[in-house]
Amino acid sequence: TPIMDLIDSATSFLGARVNSALGDGALASLLADGVIAGVGSVIIFLPQIMILFLFIILLEDSGYLARAAYLLDRAMRSVGLSGQSIIPMISSFACAVPGIMATRVIPNRRDRIATILAAPFMTCSARLPVYALLIAAFVPAKSVGFLNLQGLVLFGLYMFGIVMGVLTALLIRKTALRGPKPPFALMLPEFRRPNLQTVLMQLLGRAKVFLKRAGTVIFSVAVIIWALAYYPRSDAVEPFVEQQRQAAEAALSGEELDAALAQIDNQAAAMQLEQSWLGRAGHFVEPVFRPLGWDWRVSSAVIAGFPAREVVVAVLGTVYAVGDEADEATLSGRLKAARWPDGSLVFTLPMVLGLLVFYACCLQCAATLAVIRRVSNTWRLPIFAWVYMTTIGYVGALLVYQLGT
Repeated sequence: TPIMDLIDSATSFLGARVNSALGDGALASLLADGVIAGVGSVIIFLPQIMILFLFIILLEDSGYLARAAYLLDRAMRSVGLSGQSIIPMISSFACAVPGIMATRVIPNRRDRIATILAAPFMTCSARLPVYALLIAAFVPAKSVGFLNLQGLVLFGLYMFGIVMGVLTALLIRKTALRGPKPPFALMLPEFRRPNLQTVLMQLLGRAKVFLKRAGTVIFSVAVIIWALAYYPRSDAVEPFVEQQRQAAEAALSGEELDAALAQIDNQAAAMQLEQSWLGRAGHFVEPVFRPLGWDWRVSSAVIAGFPAREVVVAVLGTVYAVGDEADEATLSGRLKAARWPDGSLVFTLPMVLGLLVFYACCLQCAATLAVIRRVSNTWRLPIFAWVYMTTIGYVGALLVYQLGT
């Protein structure tokens, strides 16, 4: 938490300095709302992701992962996989890309394909920022016995991903990939004390990969989303704002005037956002996602996040920073304040739980699809995986929202 607070403070400070130095305009908005806020909203979760990486590296360096494959072979066979499948699936908790690449060591083709389809369900580090944001904002931080409710929800999402992956592997092995199970053989390395230098080097390497992704994919998407949310500018908004400002300055003074001017600016920003390219796209696809309780803003963010799911936090940060109330200081506060035109809240508990189920199931990662294509040497498998997981995510979110509401 102290490191996350430091990153958050640095992001806010840089954004404020850019706005004060450049004033209002497209360049200041690009740097503050697009680049700094977009990339910063993802980098802030690096400390949590590093903790996850650390424990996986310790398991690997101690020689225990190979023994886990041996110990779990019988259990994995009961769901149609082999003990060797456990290593790619455990690796997928950090990232599905190295997990799927690790399936190359599985000699049996049926086991390999079933593991490839099951691995993306594991809760990777890219899902963690979305989970952390929504759980922190909408799940009360209260105790359940000696446990914490927010921690229980996060643990439940991890277990849900495991169950869905196991059920997928079982389903695919009982239908399309029926066949005999080959014998299992594995060379076990000696147990050893993890080397601190090796662990730190690997941890640093994982951090560089994440930051490189944040500095390339997330940066690019954040800038594109900012442009879609900023352009085109409506000529009708400026006269409206000027008229409202003159009326407020004539009737009010002091703190009341400041509050009124801030409200006018927020209203103008909301009008600009709604008629932007991103707003129009969100309105266009809103009927598809309306049964899930998503408005056009959430729909826009989810669609923009299909290339890489961790981008969604950056997209939400960009979208809600463009036209938000001045007294909402954090993204979670902005989400809590989002409302439908009739005044009802957008982010209700059933909607948030459905959104979490969607992210637990949906395959929003272009890198994962690319590595599935590379490992399988065909486009049929990644296309099937994307359609299958997206359909499960949509249906799951639909059921949770409709039944919960």
